[in-house]
Amino acid sequence: MATIPHQDAFQIKESLISDEDHRLLLEFAANAGKGIFDEPPHSIMELRGLGKEIWEGIDAQEYIDSERASWNG
Repeated sequence: MATIPHQDAFQIKESLISDEDHRLLLEFAANAGKGIFDEPPHSIMELRGLGKEIWEGIDAQEYIDSERASWNG
């Protein structure tokens, strides 16, 4: 399917008579989401464990304590 720039599409739309204009807009609206939602949505659980290597060897409580200490300057 060929694509055309937005401005060109708008100019074509402006040249149509009202019945054609209305029909074109209905067709655009009907096809607006095609292909976008074909894949199932992702789960937040897919992120589980992502970046865990960054925290290897770091004690969580020591990290929190050092962060809290930095708040006071």
